[in-house]
Amino acid sequence: MIFCPWENVVGKVSYRVQQLDVRVETKTADNVFITAVVSIQYQVLKEKVYEAFYSLTNPAQQITAHVYDVMRSQLPTLELDAVFEAKEELAVAVKTALQGTMSRFGFQILQALITDLDPDNRVKQAMNEINASKRMKFAVAEQAEGQKILQVKSAEAEAESKYLSGVGVAKQRRAIVDGLRGSIVDFSAGVEGTSAKDVMDLLLLSQYFDMLRDTAGQNNCKTVFVPSSKTSGDDIRLAMMQSDSAK
Repeated sequence: MIFCPWENVVGKVSYRVQQLDVRVETKTADNVFITAVVSIQYQVLKEKVYEAFYSLTNPAQQITAHVYDVMRSQLPTLELDAVFEAKEELAVAVKTALQGTMSRFGFQILQALITDLDPDNRVKQAMNEINASKRMKFAVAEQAEGQKILQVKSAEAEAESKYLSGVGVAKQRRAIVDGLRGSIVDFSAGVEGTSAKDVMDLLLLSQYFDMLRDTAGQNNCKTVFVPSSKTSGDDIRLAMMQSDSAK
């Protein structure tokens, strides 16, 4: 058995999956400053453990530098709204750049995730106000459209109501005319020597007295009916003179 007195442990390397969170602050194409958090999950390759231990002094610093390089070259080409839509593309670009570099040093990049995109607070407030304004505009338009539909339906209902009312009045008048015609025929046949005009005058007089009776029977009635004809003025004057002479 040969004993080597110069053998010793200089360090330990973990094969566990590690995660590094990198915060990158840069600006977009529309000059909005934004802070992005990129999470890198990486692992030491077993077949390249020697390179992983001896090639790099600080692997985390190396990964951070590559993340800065990719993010600060990609984000300035996108506007703020497009940044939120291009998270997957940005993550793929970061992972691709790291895989090509870190694999030579014994590290495998498992995943690159953009876990947070945080613009300036004033920008977020402005975006919320714009969104609220759009929703308010949409709500006002919907409310106006609802009022328009309500008015149209109300007008259609009123027109239908007037039409039906007119139909009812026409049927009522037709029934009255039919009734008067039947009364005239029956009365003329039962009483000899009467004409249609005599019967009509009698019917009108009967309706006149019925109207006076119904009106007088109402509570708090304050209506006065004055007969109107070409001689009504003289009749009223004569009646007033007779009442004055009788005093």
